[in-house]
Order: sequence, then structure tokens, then C-alpha cells
Amino acid sequence: MKTRQITPDLIQMTRLSFVNAYLVREPDGFTLIDTTLGGGAASDLIGAAEAAGGEIRRIALTHGHGDHAGGLDAIKQRLGAGVEVLVGEPDARVWAGEKVIDGQKVTGFWKDVETKPDVLLAGGERIGSLEVLASPGHTAGHVAFRDTRDGTLIAGDVFTSYGRPEVSNHFYWRFPLAYGATVDRAQDLASARALRALDPSRLAVGHGPVAEAPGAAMDAAIERSAKAVGA
Repeated sequence: MKTRQITPDLIQMTRLSFVNAYLVREPDGFTLIDTTLGGGAASDLIGAAEAAGGEIRRIALTHGHGDHAGGLDAIKQRLGAGVEVLVGEPDARVWAGEKVIDGQKVTGFWKDVETKPDVLLAGGERIGSLEVLASPGHTAGHVAFRDTRDGTLIAGDVFTSYGRPEVSNHFYWRFPLAYGATVDRAQDLASARALRALDPSRLAVGHGPVAEAPGAAMDAAIERSAKAVGA
């Protein structure tokens, strides 16, 4: 797993060269955003936190797809009951076995998850320094996180950033998998617009490098996305 210090409060971890998780530093330790995939990720994620001088205190997921939640069971088993797990309520329903969420058939890469979340997110909550932002479309329960200290936006799979930022609701050859897993293309675009309106200082995504001062690039991505879906 490749680890990169983005800011004093943000560490990016990339597994298998394509999927990211993040450690967000708080006074009591770290919030882990996403868990990448596979049980083998647990040791790397815990080790990255220890190397940075802290422990993982809570796990918050942008969404429930297997490449973001696939390491959850293993890391939760290692860390124990004292570590909270937080996820969007609709995605927790998929984990529980529902095949249709809010009238839409479940699509995308889902894996069985045995861990029961402690907190179901709807948007508007605070997790330490992070503001939870409802950003559905890629999945029904997708959320993003904004660090209120410096304006960093952890956007999950609303955007990807290989080559350039792109909204995940249309085909982009540098990373087409995100498009194929998006359940509602129009809703995904609406979420991208809402996140852009926050004027983030940097954009951290599930797939691709962190983009600094991303406003203009997000605007261009949203324009391409709107043309792609005719909105």
C-alpha cells in the first residue's frame, strides 16, 4: 500500500494502485475514511496510522461498494467494538440484503459485509472535524466529507481524478469502472454540483490523486458530465 502525507491532517493510502483510503487526524487519533478492498488491507491501514503516531478511532465510509468497504470486516475485527463504523443509511440496507433502494435496483460492486454499522448517516452530521455531506447518485447512500479546518473535500466516487477530475456518471477511458457502478447518473451530477458549490481547497477522491485548488477542474468536469447526460 502506498502512503502519501497530503496535509498535516490528511494521509492518502492507495491499495493495488487504484483505490484510496484516507486517515484524517483528530485530537484523539484518526478517522479512517474507507477501507479499500480485501482483508489484507487491515494490517496496512492500521500500520499507516501507527506510523503516523496515532490509532484509528472510527471508520467512516463514503459508500458501501466492495472496493471501499471490502476491508471493513477484517479491520473491525482487529480494532474491536470500541471503534465506531459510520455509513450512509441506504447503503447499510444493501448490506442487509435489500435489492431495491428507493425504487432503484441495486447496481455496482457489492460484497457481503458482516459488520453492523453503529451510525447511519444522512448528511449534516459532524464526525470530529468532518462535516458529512449527502451526495447520492453513485450509490443511494453515498456521502462525502468536508474538513471544516481547511476546506478539504473527500468526495468518494462522485469524482475520479486519473488524468483530470471527472464526474463518475459518464464513461471516461482513464477509469471507466466508476461509471459502470453509478446507479443514478442525473443524481450523481446534482451531487457533483453541490460539492463544487462548497469551493473546496482540495479534492480527495476514491480513485486517483488529490487535486489542489480544484475549482476550475471541477467546473470543467461538471460541464462535460452535463453534456454527457443531456442536463
